[in-house]
Amino acid sequence: MSIALLGDPIVQFFILVVVGTFVSRVMLRRQRAGRLIGQVAFFVCLTALLFYHGIVPYEPSPPQDSVTLRTFTGFAKIVWWVNGAWVLIACVRLFLIFERKPREGRLLQDLIVGVIYLGAILSIVGDVFSVPIGTLIATSGVFAIILGLALQSTLSDVFSGIALNLGRPYSVGDWIVLENDVQGRVVETNWRATQLLSGTNDLVVIPNSILAKTRLTNLSAPDESHGATVTVRIQPTTLPRIIADVMQNVLISCNSIQKNPEPNVAINSIDGQAIELQLSFRVRDMSLTQAAKNEIYDLLFRHAKAANLKFADPPGTIMLPMEQKPEAADEKQHAPGTPWRLVSNIPLFSSLTEDEKEHLASHMQRRTYRKDAVIAEQDARMRALTIVRSGVVSITRREGHRQIELTRLAPGDYFGENGLLMGSGEVGTVRALTFVVTYEIGEECLAPLLHDRPTLAEELGAILAKRIEAEQHLFANVDMLGHGTHVTSLSSRIKHLFQLQQHD
Repeated sequence: MSIALLGDPIVQFFILVVVGTFVSRVMLRRQRAGRLIGQVAFFVCLTALLFYHGIVPYEPSPPQDSVTLRTFTGFAKIVWWVNGAWVLIACVRLFLIFERKPREGRLLQDLIVGVIYLGAILSIVGDVFSVPIGTLIATSGVFAIILGLALQSTLSDVFSGIALNLGRPYSVGDWIVLENDVQGRVVETNWRATQLLSGTNDLVVIPNSILAKTRLTNLSAPDESHGATVTVRIQPTTLPRIIADVMQNVLISCNSIQKNPEPNVAINSIDGQAIELQLSFRVRDMSLTQAAKNEIYDLLFRHAKAANLKFADPPGTIMLPMEQKPEAADEKQHAPGTPWRLVSNIPLFSSLTEDEKEHLASHMQRRTYRKDAVIAEQDARMRALTIVRSGVVSITRREGHRQIELTRLAPGDYFGENGLLMGSGEVGTVRALTFVVTYEIGEECLAPLLHDRPTLAEELGAILAKRIEAEQHLFANVDMLGHGTHVTSLSSRIKHLFQLQQHD
């Protein structure tokens, strides 16, 4: 009796449905790939079972069958079509990834899933209930027209979203600018609208129908790098070629911009009041543009000061003679660009008195280096603090077979404090990228100040500790970094190097 019952197609069908549902929906519910394999196996077994009993899922049932058999056959066909649709949908969800960005492919996935469901429903209506599909579509035309008119705006956004998704003028994460100056980073795109996160951290929601009609600029395409420009006006007191070379040094010394493609300088115009130049460069990402401009403005001031160039007033400005400000007392006593000014602008010597700065300035040694000259080798101890007067200096560290550029130095920057104050070697090879003029403060120059005022060692130690914390990549070979940059330990090392009396 039980064997005969198991041979019944209805019993076999329900056993297969229960087992397949339990395996795919319960045991493998947390495994997408495993669940898909279970669904495929269940669909194959169901197909084999139906064909074995003479049930063709995609053909109408014979009218001579009994009501019970026709009911079972119809239900089995519905289960077969639904499971077939689920298998296809699972494949779409698992394998259809829009260029390995699932969120961007969500619209396309939903569109294909909708087509699969529509096809399954029409197949069930036609093959199970034997309803003519053509007649059904024709009679539903009026209703579709009414519904389309009522949802005209929504449907416009939906189809615009499909067009934008297929055309892909932007992707999630891209920074775009619309023609009405609305800009932001794309954080979400769906059937209805696209959401942008503006620079002020506000969420801007734009309907897809509007976005499809407007002109937009994708700042993140074809890659994440972004171009920017800075315009500067210089008084025509020297040759434009020399001014352009100084501006090129500004770009060479900037650490925030990309070195490839190479930044360039163009002379826009020249007249009796100014030479206008445009500095063009690229940054790695749109978000770094403002930081790069801030650094370039700082470097413009320093390089212009080093080259004795003066900025011109904006176009149309009338400068009266009486508006010229008198020179400050320090500017009269110390000419711009002299060793005294270099010492005064170094934070390391901010605690020195005016007389102590005068002492250092009077004993500084001026040196020049041609382009590509090596100023100091990696791990070599320098016995002088070197201040860049003009030009650009690069510090490159060698690690195995790799050369890593740590930073670039511009006028006013300095190096060599590792060797002078801590007795350590240079973290990398110091090389001149352009013609460089430097001023050096040696041990024999600094020692008298430390012996006359021993407390200066504590002051230098405190300032040096702050710099080490802020720029650790320039002090990578200092053994103190492994034990912290304590002010007392730095001060003790300075006292030891200069043979000052230690006080407990």
